[in-house]
Amino acid sequence: MPPRLRKLVGTVLLVFLVVVWALLAMAFAQSRIREAAAAWQMLYYVVAGLGWVIPAALVIRWMERPRT
Repeated sequence: MPPRLRKLVGTVLLVFLVVVWALLAMAFAQSRIREAAAAWQMLYYVVAGLGWVIPAALVIRWMERPRT
């Protein structure tokens, strides 16, 4: 796959990943986390807020791979 096309696909994947991750995190927080203790809420929001970084890093690594 040419690098330009790979970057386009990767960019679309990143936007999709962030949008879906945010919607799922909000839905879960509204359904389950509201009743939890403050410490559990904080832990959830830290994990949910940083959890998208690992999948995004994998997509970025794939985008930046040299042409084979």
